[in-house]
This record gives sequence, structure tokens and C-alpha cells, in this order.
Amino acid sequence: MNAEPQHPRTRQAFYRRDRRSVRLARQFAGEALTAWASTERSDDVLLCVSELATNALVHGVPAGRGFLLRLTLYGDGALRVEVHDSGPGAVGIPDASTESEHGRGLLLVAALADKWGVGERNPGKIVWCEFAGAGG
Repeated sequence: MNAEPQHPRTRQAFYRRDRRSVRLARQFAGEALTAWASTERSDDVLLCVSELATNALVHGVPAGRGFLLRLTLYGDGALRVEVHDSGPGAVGIPDASTESEHGRGLLLVAALADKWGVGERNPGKIVWCEFAGAGG
């Protein structure tokens, strides 16, 4: 007997270039995780959503544009968070000094998520992270 394939569940929302967008993206992600009963790693997921959204606003969203947040929950419980922006530039973990007040967002994402990376988009890029067995 063949098991029926489990299709991923996806939710996405677009946010304009506005300082309130990070809070709204985090709230949207929290609501999706609750609806999916995927709360096992929700604190880590929500912090990564905040960091990726903040980075998009600060570094990746030109004036008059916005960013897309996409959450995908797979049948095996893995969760993928993607932030799509339309700005140029490379993404990487900067060398932040101990006195610096900035530059630790991707360091946090790398520490909390099981995987993270950057994909191409025209224009812009997709910065993503994944959490294995996030629930659901």
C-alpha cells in the first residue's frame, strides 16, 4: 500500500517598506504557526522571521518597494521561512565587534535554524532558513 503524499502548507504576505512591517511579519508568522499547531520551535522561528525581515528592510528593500514573507510547512514537520526582497547586494554574516550594536542578525539565524542560505531572484534575492521537525 502506498502512503498518500503530504503536500506542503504555505502562507505568504507582502509588507511595504515601513518600520512596523517587522512586527506585522512576526505576528503573521505566529498566527500561521498556531494555525498549523507548529509551536515546538516557535520562539526560534519568530526570532528568525524578525531578523530576516529587519535585514530586508535595512539592506534589501529600495524606496517604494517591500518584501514578501513566505512560510512553508512540509509533511515531515520541516518549516521553511523565506524573505524575498528586490534590492541588490550580497548577504553574509559580517564580523561584528563586541562593541557593535548591529551585525548579529544573520549570526542569530545561523545559530537557531538548522540551515540557512540565499537564493537568486530578479531583481533581488531570497534569504531563507529551515527548521527540521518544527512540528505540525
